[in-house]
Amino acid sequence: MASSAPSTTPTPHVVVMGGSSGIGEATAALFAADGAAVTITGRDRAKLDEAAARIGGKTTTHRMDATDQGDIDAFFTPLSLTAPIDHLVVAVSGAAGSGPFAELDLDDLAHGFDAKFWPHLRILKAALPHLTERASVTLITAASARAAFPGTSGLAAINGALEAMIPPLAVELAPRRVNAVSPGVIDTPWWSRVPEEQRKELFAGLAATTPVNRVGRPEEVAQAINSLATNGFITGVVLDCTGGANLPTGR
Repeated sequence: MASSAPSTTPTPHVVVMGGSSGIGEATAALFAADGAAVTITGRDRAKLDEAAARIGGKTTTHRMDATDQGDIDAFFTPLSLTAPIDHLVVAVSGAAGSGPFAELDLDDLAHGFDAKFWPHLRILKAALPHLTERASVTLITAASARAAFPGTSGLAAINGALEAMIPPLAVELAPRRVNAVSPGVIDTPWWSRVPEEQRKELFAGLAATTPVNRVGRPEEVAQAINSLATNGFITGVVLDCTGGANLPTGR
C-alpha cells in the first residue's frame, strides 16, 4: 500500500506595521521564531535592516511612513505585497498629545491623532482586500485609554477612539478577527525622549504602584499579541497587558 504524502501547513504571512523597534520588533521576532514569513515596515531604512538582522528567519522589510497615504497605498499592491496576509499587527505610534489638559496644545493633540489613530484606520482599510478569509488584525493601543492618570487625557482620547472601534469592527469584518492589545508602561524606545535619570525615576515610581512591581518588556506584549492573533476563537477583545497597573489595589 502506497504511503500518502505528509500534509503540509502553509507558512503564515505576518505583517507588522512599525516593526523596526520596541513592541513591533519583539512581535515580529516571536512570529519569525515560530516559522512565519514576516514583513516589517518602518520609516527608517537603516533601522529596518538592523531589526531584520536581529529578527532573522523569513523576514523581509519595506520602508513606509505610516502617516503617508501614498506610502500605505504603495505597500498594498501586488508588486510590493507578494502574498496574502494571515496576521496584521499595527504597532505604529507617536508621542504627541500628552500633558496636563490645561496646558494641552490642541494642535499637538491633532498631531497625536495623525501619528496613531488615522494611520491605524488607513492601514486597516487598505489591507482589507489583502487579508485572508480568516485573517487576524491586532491593533496596539495603550492603557491610557481607560486609566485616569493626570496628563494623559489626550492619549486617552487617541487610544480610546481605537479601542471603541474594536467590537463593531470584529462583527463587521467577520469571519476575520479584530482585537487590540492595550499595554501599560513598557520599557521601549518610545520613552527615549525622556532623559535617562528622569526615566529611571519615573519607572521606579510606576513600578511601586503596580502589582508586579516593575514596568513591562516588549517581549511580554508580543506574547499577548501572538496569543490573540493565533487563537481562532477570540475576536472583538481589548486585552490589557499592564502588570495590573489598571487594577484597584486598595493602597
